[in-house]
Amino acid sequence: MSETDPWKLVADLLQRLKMWELIFDSIYNGAVVTDPDGYITHFNRPYGQFLGVKPEEQIGKHCTEAIENSRMHIVAQTGKAEINRSQHILGQNMVVQRIPIFQDGRLIAVFGQVMFKDVRDVGKLAQNLSLLKSKVELYEKELINLRSTRYNFDSIVGSSPAIRALRREALQATGNDLPVLITGASGTGKELFAQAIHQGSARRIHPFVRINCAAIPRDLLESELFGYEKGAFTGARLSGKPGKIELSHNGTLFLDEIGDLPIEMQPKLLRVLEEKEFERVGSTVLRHANFRLVAATNQDLEKMIAEGRFRSDLFYRLNVISLNIPPLKDRRSDILEIAQHMISQIAAEQALPPISIAADAKQILLEHNWPGNVRELANVLERTMATLDDQIIRAQHLPFYLCQRNHSTRKKNPGTIRSVQQRAEREAILAALNETSHNKARAAALLGIHRTLLYKKMKKYEIDLHPA
Repeated sequence: MSETDPWKLVADLLQRLKMWELIFDSIYNGAVVTDPDGYITHFNRPYGQFLGVKPEEQIGKHCTEAIENSRMHIVAQTGKAEINRSQHILGQNMVVQRIPIFQDGRLIAVFGQVMFKDVRDVGKLAQNLSLLKSKVELYEKELINLRSTRYNFDSIVGSSPAIRALRREALQATGNDLPVLITGASGTGKELFAQAIHQGSARRIHPFVRINCAAIPRDLLESELFGYEKGAFTGARLSGKPGKIELSHNGTLFLDEIGDLPIEMQPKLLRVLEEKEFERVGSTVLRHANFRLVAATNQDLEKMIAEGRFRSDLFYRLNVISLNIPPLKDRRSDILEIAQHMISQIAAEQALPPISIAADAKQILLEHNWPGNVRELANVLERTMATLDDQIIRAQHLPFYLCQRNHSTRKKNPGTIRSVQQRAEREAILAALNETSHNKARAAALLGIHRTLLYKKMKKYEIDLHPA
């Protein structure tokens, strides 16, 4: 049979026509086509099922007779498309589009399609897009800060009995989803343990979302945690915004400085922990989030409970797995190991040759009380290596306040451990303030603590907040 055989051409044409009919009938939310006068020429099956009519019986009817509030005939007259317009059908608002079809400059038909059967679906889509956008923004920030967010169990350095025991307990915590409460002085590495638990758990492929309860103003903390709907308050995004709880779905939520969580927020957090349900600010819609909570604090929560500043029911809900990280001065055998680990990291990042620590510098590092703990040690080493012109760190390379305090404490009667610690802490704060010309933000960074904590300690040691 010849390729130009008319019967084959007819068969091919019928096959193509059948394919176009199948495609038209597969348009999910319904579609219709009219001629230039508004009479229906095509009406697909999904549209018939939605309207409760037989598609074949609509052919030949005027669009206004078959479809409530139709404007297909008006688009045929104007020749202008109407995209994503609202149309009231069967008691609900839909989102539709009406597109004129031209051939040789002449309008020959109008194509109409239901995009969303319910306008509320558009809102749901917008919420999902907003959530995805927030997650992308979060991941971008996380990627910028890889060094501080890629901690795992290999990052926990130290061979003291205390650290070995803590590492074992944290490793056991990776095998379940129970809440973890990490306590310890500021700068001891609480977030390091939190991230190691996350990285070692089955949730590691999902977000690790952090929030510092002490760094966010009280009136903004609720919206940061739970998110908000559009118009919930002045300055709110028009699309609303998901909170940290929502973003941590299937991952880990890390609440740092949990002791600073306002008392009025505590029952709301307790409910989320127990029910895994919450409402955005300005909304009455319950949302679900499956997350693992890890909290951290440098405060004595049991003392705060006795003073009425922390709820006992929330404490017992948080304190299922408890990890207490001792200060650096109580595990001095870890100091040099941590220091060398940090030096190797800094050298690798800056493409420097291997750097060692001289005996006199080691002695100073071992005898210092480290009120800022590991964070202060990191600060000292970063400052030292920034000006180091040798491959050996010696005593003269260390910050002056470190060497000065080390020299003075050798001459005096040390006194009790508590008095030595407080004296060293006060001297460290004064030295940092003096070195930064009393700039609180820079002094806090120098000490490796948050500015809020610096203010508290200045008040505690009666250091003038506003010197002349």
